[in-house]
Amino acid sequence: MTAQVAPFFDAVTATVSYVVYDRPGGTAAIIDPVLDFDPKSGRTATHNAQRLVDFVREQGLTVEWILETHAHADHLSAAAWLKAQLGGKVAIGARINAVQKVFKPVFNLEEGFATDGSQFDYLFAEDERFAIGELGGQALFVPGHTPADMAYLIGDALFVGDTIFMPDVGTARCDFPGGDAATLYRSVQQLYALPGATRVFVCHDYLPPERSEPQWESTIAEQKRANIHIHDGVSEADFVAMRCARDATLAMPVLILPSIQVNVRAGELPPPAANGKRYLQIPIDVL
Repeated sequence: MTAQVAPFFDAVTATVSYVVYDRPGGTAAIIDPVLDFDPKSGRTATHNAQRLVDFVREQGLTVEWILETHAHADHLSAAAWLKAQLGGKVAIGARINAVQKVFKPVFNLEEGFATDGSQFDYLFAEDERFAIGELGGQALFVPGHTPADMAYLIGDALFVGDTIFMPDVGTARCDFPGGDAATLYRSVQQLYALPGATRVFVCHDYLPPERSEPQWESTIAEQKRANIHIHDGVSEADFVAMRCARDATLAMPVLILPSIQVNVRAGELPPPAANGKRYLQIPIDVL
């Protein structure tokens, strides 16, 4: 069945969030929603997330799932706020526990912070099948960018998270804790085995200099033919060499410190301190 897909691009973080649904008045999932965050003031806002709420209500949709492809390092998740507005189960891949175990000591998270993924309403197993109304879905385990990345095949639409980007942008970095370029290569080959007509929706579009407008949709066939990092004919060894050399030149994402602390909590902010205020940690000389 053809999935109905509505994209929402956030120019500040270059993130594309999606509402995917079976039909107007039907059932929907929200994928990779953004909570606005100003790193200068520490203030959050919901302008991006409100666009999703408005669309869902205009279309008369019932939200069944709020899906995260991974614990993002470049934007805060609005999953918890959207759940309060629209309902739905917040879900991610079961291996989020590996990411939580890495970052709990990095950020000195509270003793009671669980590293079993229990902050999420649902944890997908590899290749697990699910439904969004009349649409069939499958959760695909695609590690490499992080050890816990998932892609979601919903109807004829594939939401790839941070595995591949638009063909003229390439692939995601692999130098975060638990990331691995060879593993990403194999994950992408798994996606490339899908039918060529499968629609591919990316989580970010970092516009190259020769392109002025954001894009977010391609196909498996287009990716295999034209992805600048991992097209047909690129060997695993060549990809790993390119990816490692490129990653060594990249700065940390602007929002990595606040993002990880919120996203391993399924979009919830840290618990308030004794004075009633919430705080994010900045580890010194750790990352």
